Parts: sequence; structure tokens; C-alpha cells
Amino acid sequence: MSRVPSWLGQVGAELTRMGERLDQRRAEAEAEDGPLRVATRDSVPPPPAHAPAAAPEPDPSAAIPWGMRVAGEAAWRLLVLAGTLWVLMRVIGAVQLVVLAFVLGLLITALLQPTVAWLKRYGVPRGLATALTAIAGFVIMGLVGWFVVWQVMENIDDVSNRVTQGINELKAWLLNSPFHVTEAQINDIAKTLSDAVGSNTEKITSAGLQGLTVLLEVLTGMFLAMFSTLFLLYDGSKIWNWSLKFVPAQAREGVAGAGPRAWHTLTAYVRGTVLVALIDAVFIGLGLYFLDVPLAVPLAVFIFLGAFVPLVGALFSGALAVVVALVTQDVFTALMVLLVVLGVQQIEGHVLQPFILGRAVRVHPLAVILSVAAGSLVAGIAGAVVAVPLVAVTNTVVGYLRAYSQEQSLRDSPPPHGATAHATAPTPSPGPVTPATVAAPDVSGASPAPEPDPGPAPAPGPAAPPAPSVRPATAEAGDGTA
Repeated sequence: MSRVPSWLGQVGAELTRMGERLDQRRAEAEAEDGPLRVATRDSVPPPPAHAPAAAPEPDPSAAIPWGMRVAGEAAWRLLVLAGTLWVLMRVIGAVQLVVLAFVLGLLITALLQPTVAWLKRYGVPRGLATALTAIAGFVIMGLVGWFVVWQVMENIDDVSNRVTQGINELKAWLLNSPFHVTEAQINDIAKTLSDAVGSNTEKITSAGLQGLTVLLEVLTGMFLAMFSTLFLLYDGSKIWNWSLKFVPAQAREGVAGAGPRAWHTLTAYVRGTVLVALIDAVFIGLGLYFLDVPLAVPLAVFIFLGAFVPLVGALFSGALAVVVALVTQDVFTALMVLLVVLGVQQIEGHVLQPFILGRAVRVHPLAVILSVAAGSLVAGIAGAVVAVPLVAVTNTVVGYLRAYSQEQSLRDSPPPHGATAHATAPTPSPGPVTPATVAAPDVSGASPAPEPDPGPAPAPGPAAPPAPSVRPATAEAGDGTA
């Protein structure tokens, strides 16, 4: 029994030595072949040592076509511009009275400024010339307005009597016409009109109150326009120079050059329009006077004012003259007035405007119609009056800035390098140079050195092709330009 523990001890020792030998062999194998990795169900096999490189993802902007990228870039800039214009229009709408008064002052200044310049040329001080011109201009306008009101008040009774007579004649003509209109139907129409007027008394009263508000606004606008005209005539150049300080320095030179051209366009438009409107009013007024149409002078003044609204103003003023002639006279007189109005307007459109306005304010008729419509929608009659000169001035400014930008790009471009085509043009071979030969001075002022004497002329032989001659570079310009 005593041998059993010793035997078990020997077995255990032998097993221990076998384990040590196995560990030693495993260590030797790992040293030779690298560490052994036993794959399990949860392990992921490593990637191969030389895996193929994946292609890089392209830039998202490169995947979009060029045209779509350009359209997108232009679209957001247009949105920013539209937002800026919308905000600007809201601001102008909030102070519409002030803006329209200032623009009216600009138009009056463009009309009166030549008189101030004429007085200053004759030695009148600037302040006195401004005061005389402004006072004379506003007095003349006030006298014209007073004369129109006086003529209307003097002829209102005659016109009302003629209108009543015309309505009676129209009623008699309808009773005897082939339309078989009865007197009861005419009385029903008159009663309907009377009832409509009676039911809308409150609206008419409110419209009258609103008319008083409009009258106050008109008087305020006239005062602001007079105030603006006075200071624009006196300090117009200083105001313009002060406003240039708000322009960025990079664009200040271009804007400073566009200003005088815009002012020239505006003055040409105002003077030409006033002259054309005056000719229309005089000739149409004479036609109304000789045709014995009442209110000839007020109608002539209305035609004069309507000429400041292109196309539309002439249409409505001429139509009003024809209607007054039809109601107060007869159909023949109305037709004659229509012929006079159409004849004068045709002469205006084909002779007066091209001759007087010329190319200074040439605007396409479609642009005129669209601008008048847009101006009337934004600011009513005042907007329609201002729309066309605004478009003409904008056209002048844009054209000048485009030409100025092209000139600046050419000025900033680098000068050409190398010999020019004129300098490298093939020329005949030069002959012998004598001591009397004097080279022409270069543009820089330095004369090139005389060429050496080529010696005696060679014997005549076959003609050689002419060799190109290049002028030597000057001392200042080392790039070889001629």
C-alpha cells in the first residue's frame, strides 16, 4: 500500500513534464509562424493585406449639371434683389407723399434750372437768380390755375344749360328713333338713377370727406415740392456731391459720371414734354374756340396737363373734349373736334416728339405703356406721370454704367507683351547705312543706337526673300513692345 502514493506522484510529475513540453513546443511554433488565432463564431476575419482601394465619393456639386448650378446661383441672387426691392417699395409706400413731392420738385427744377444758369451768366448772384426764377415760375403756375378755375366758374351755368338742352334733345331723339323707346321707359331710367343717388348719399358724403383729405395731402405735397425746388435750384450740385458719399468708393467714380447724364436726360424730357404739351394745348384750344365749344380754355389746360402722361393722358383729354362738344353742340361739331384732336396728336407723335426730344429720351412704346400702367397701379396719376422719365433716366444710367464697366475692364487688363504685328511685319532688307542716317526717336525719348556699316555690297546674285526686321526695345520697355 505504501507504493501507491509514490506511483501516483510519478504519474503526476510525468503529466506535468508533458504539459511543459507541449507549452514549449507551442511557444516555438508561435515564434516561427506568428500568433495563432482561433476563429470563433463571434469573431470577424481580418481583411486581406492588399484589399482593393475604393473610389473616392465625388463632390455633390460636381454631380449637378453646370446649367442647373448657374440657374441656382442666379436664382438666389434674384431672390435677394426681389426682397430688397420689395422692402424698398414698402418704405416708399409709407412715405409716398414725400417721395412724390421730391420727384415733382426734381421735374420743376429740371424745367427752371436753365433760367437760373442764364441769369448767372449775366452776373446775377446765385441766391437772387434762384429766388427770381422760383418766384416767377410759381406765380405763373398759380395764375394759370386761377385762370382755369375762373373760366370754369364763369361758364358753368352755360354748360349746365347746354347739358340740359342736350339731354332733352337726346330724349326726343330716342322717342322718335327706330328703337321704339317709350317715355315711360325713359322716366323709369331717370327714376332708377335718382334712387341710386339717394341710396348712396352716405357713400357720396364719405367720398366728399375723403376728397377733403386728398385736398389737404395735395396742398402738403405742393408745399414740399416748392420747398424742394427752391433748395435744388440753389444747392443742387452740393446736394449731389453729398449724396455721393453714401456710394461705395469702388463704384463712386461710375455713379459720379452717370449723374450728369441722367440729369441731362431728365431735363431734355421735361423741356421737350412741356413744349409738346404747350403746342397741343394751343392748337386744340384754338380748334375748340373756332368750333364754339364752351370751356375751350379749361379744356386746353386739361390737354396740356394730360400730355405729361404719355399715350393715356392724350387719349382721355381728347375724349373729354369730344364729349363736351357732343353734349353742348351736336354730332357734327363733335366729329370736327375729334378730327382736330387726332390731327394734332398725329403731328405730335410723328413730327414734334422725334424733332424736339430726339434720341435723348428714346424709349420703346411697349416700355412706355408698361411703365405707365405700373406707375398708375403703384401711385395713381402721380405714378403715371413719373413712370416714363424714371424709365428714361434708368435706361441712360444703365447704358453708361455698362460702357464704363467695359472701359474699366479694358483699362485694368495687362498690356500686350512681345512685338506687335506691325513691328514684326516683313519688310525689305535695309540698304547700306550712311553716317548721315539718323534714327527716329522712340516714344520714350531715347534714340536707338545707329546700325553698323555692313561693308561693301556683295556681288549680285539670286534674290533672297525679305527678312523680317524687328525694332529694338527701348530702355524703359524691356518687354519688346514696339
